[in-house]
Amino acid sequence: MLDDLLRAGALMLILEGILPFLAPARTRRIYTALAGMNERTLRRFGLFGMVAGLGVLQYLRWIA
Repeated sequence: MLDDLLRAGALMLILEGILPFLAPARTRRIYTALAGMNERTLRRFGLFGMVAGLGVLQYLRWIA
């Protein structure tokens, strides 16, 4: 279980590092736009991301 969590954390760091590595200027503009959003909008983005991630995990469980 702990091994799976560590792998998931490592994969998250890799995926989050791709955009700043490939397009640092674009990433800065995106982060600046995010900083200007209100909390409600950011929460909606977060909720969407969590639901999408859960959907992908469920799909992967279903096809396995």
